[in-house]
Amino acid sequence: MRTIRVETSAATILLTEAPEPKVRDRQTGEIAKDANTGEALMTIGVVYIEDGESSLVKVTIPESGVAEALALGAPVSLPGLLARPWESVFNGQQRHGIAYRAAAVTPAAFPNVAGAAA
Repeated sequence: MRTIRVETSAATILLTEAPEPKVRDRQTGEIAKDANTGEALMTIGVVYIEDGESSLVKVTIPESGVAEALALGAPVSLPGLLARPWESVFNGQQRHGIAYRAAAVTPAAFPNVAGAAA
């Protein structure tokens, strides 16, 4: 499936779930690895806010892309954010969604709001 580059410059992205290893197989506890590099993958939860609307999103990031000093509720940057539609059949039921992946997660600043009181 095609990947879609996500433009985040007009969005506010807040960290809602700390980075944790992405589990490939829940029965064995096997950690997911990047297919090209073999690097362990992590997941984070964020709220993505743009144009007055918000969405809770899980994002996959390579372990080396997780910055130090991330704080829950704080703004973050997701360079190289991509969205990839997916679909599968599980127990006879068709499922579909969008998987998000970024090159890194780093601390960011809250955006300046025009007309905000100082």
